[in-house]
Amino acid sequence: MEKLGGTVQSDGGMKKGKPWQRLLLAVVIIVVVALIANQLGLFDLLKGGSLKERVERLDGMFQSLGVWAPAVFILIWILACTLLLPGLPVTIAGALVFGAVWGSVYTAIGANIGACAAFLVGRYAARSMVEGWIEKNKSLKKIDEGVRQQGWRMLMITRFVPLFPFSLQNYVYGLTNIPFRTYALVTIPTILPGTIAFNFAAGSAREVILSGGQPEALKRTVLYLAVAAVFFVLVSLIAGRAKKRYGAFGGRTGPNQGERKGS
Repeated sequence: MEKLGGTVQSDGGMKKGKPWQRLLLAVVIIVVVALIANQLGLFDLLKGGSLKERVERLDGMFQSLGVWAPAVFILIWILACTLLLPGLPVTIAGALVFGAVWGSVYTAIGANIGACAAFLVGRYAARSMVEGWIEKNKSLKKIDEGVRQQGWRMLMITRFVPLFPFSLQNYVYGLTNIPFRTYALVTIPTILPGTIAFNFAAGSAREVILSGGQPEALKRTVLYLAVAAVFFVLVSLIAGRAKKRYGAFGGRTGPNQGERKGS
């Protein structure tokens, strides 16, 4: 077996699950989640009515959960991360339901816990499957190369620069030599600017959709859009600086090239 940046790559010595078995398991999980969602009436929320009515139905569903609403939303985030589902729709839904501020808080918590959960699944429970992804995708190998060259800085780069989907990153980092503690501590601040930007942008839409044009709501809309714009610019500036200093895939043009860092 060949060790690649903390990743154990097998040459046949490690028994891997058959592809059809992994595919079947994924299909079963997706079907079960879809059935649960249908039973809860989640799909009905998107059927018929105006945009305002749909948002009100979504809001009403979470309101009916009472104090459990934030916990359910955070659980949805964890499922989205571990099932490789896109996070942007969940972010938007959170802002439409909880508003810009609390939507940001709950999304930050859910996305961080979900990212850590996917990291651990990739490192321990689904290691051979993720190894298969990396072996077949040269771009994913660059994450491992970047971690070996730049350590936690590669994680920072890929969080700010959208090189790979967020959920996929979490699994792949589980196979690198980056320690879990470092991964968790770097993930928390690096996803916050984007989280705030998208939540305040979507939160401004909530004000417009549900307010009916009330002056106070319009003031909040302008404020939320301004906050979103500031954080979008901040993310762009950080991403540009990271790419300039460390290179697009971590360390080819930056300092300490070739130095192995694990934390």
